[in-house]
Amino acid sequence: MTLQEALAPGEPSSGLSLADFAYQRLKDKLITLEIRPGEPINDGQLAAELGAGRTPVREALKRLETDHLVVSYPRRGTFATVVDITELAAISEIRQLLEPLAARRAAENAGAAVRAELRAQAAELRALDGSRLSRTELMRLDMSVHKLIYRASGNAHLEDVLIRYDNLATRIWCLVIDKLPDLAGHVMEHTTLLKAIADGDADAAAKLTLEHVNSFEAAIRRVL
Repeated sequence: MTLQEALAPGEPSSGLSLADFAYQRLKDKLITLEIRPGEPINDGQLAAELGAGRTPVREALKRLETDHLVVSYPRRGTFATVVDITELAAISEIRQLLEPLAARRAAENAGAAVRAELRAQAAELRALDGSRLSRTELMRLDMSVHKLIYRASGNAHLEDVLIRYDNLATRIWCLVIDKLPDLAGHVMEHTTLLKAIADGDADAAAKLTLEHVNSFEAAIRRVL
């Protein structure tokens, strides 16, 4: 996925099932808080909005429950999970350990094609004018870069865990996003990180990643 494609989710691609499409779109709505925390989920209404049918939406909701983005209660229905600011420390602790590991493994293990993709995303990111992007677009760019790094690590289990915790961290981010002063700078600093990974500099990649995670937590705490 290019950075431009990451700015706004589109229609289902030819290789994406309706259930996968519903999952991706609903996940985006939940992470960006378009579906508000605690809000009830109406699968029929969502199916109509997505044009996906109720069965794919219900399959998507089962996956989203595993991701801790929705919760189902017998005889009550399904709801978007609440965003608990007190979980920031616990989420950050996990990310402080695993994000640098993913960046290090990516720098060490990525093949030529993935390194070319990392350099291409760094170039795209460098060419973007962050001041002209909305806060939601900047947030999506951040998520897109993180997912590329997780994938580049070559460890599918590490990738899966980090995507889940990045999603939870991003929901907290979205809760206070209007109060953050230098959101563009936070996102655009990935260019140096992407270059370090592409160049195979594992120590620099791990160091820059830890600094990025720590600065994210510090920025959130300053506005709470």
